[in-house]
Amino acid sequence: MDIDTVDDLNVLLRGEFSAIETYRQATQKILARHGQDPRFHDLMQILQDHERAAAQLLDLIERLGGTPIRDSGTWGTWAHTVLGAASLLGNKAALRALKEGEEAGVKDYRSAVRDHWTPELTELCTEIMSREEEHVRRLDRLIHAA
Repeated sequence: MDIDTVDDLNVLLRGEFSAIETYRQATQKILARHGQDPRFHDLMQILQDHERAAAQLLDLIERLGGTPIRDSGTWGTWAHTVLGAASLLGNKAALRALKEGEEAGVKDYRSAVRDHWTPELTELCTEIMSREEEHVRRLDRLIHAA
């Protein structure tokens, strides 16, 4: 087991947990009011993508013999700070904050990939990064529609 690799993967996992907390908070706030809105479904899909990424990273860390982190740590407070009581679907600032979080995630994945990583590690991180790039595009569309 390469400790640096596990550490890098845990940093990515922490980011995924933070994103999950953020999107859960956002979707819970707007479910009753906008549950049938296609924009709400975009946010739910993004949440599900982050849940899948976290599960994949957690599994990979365990298979590498490492110990995965189990929460977002201090990053999780970002969700509460950014979203507050905003009506998310009509609030460009809140949507921009989500977009900034996605862009930070893309940057984290780009910087985490190492030359010595196995093809499996590189492929997984590239796949997740690609999904997060799509999240940025979705959020751009939501921002322009708000």
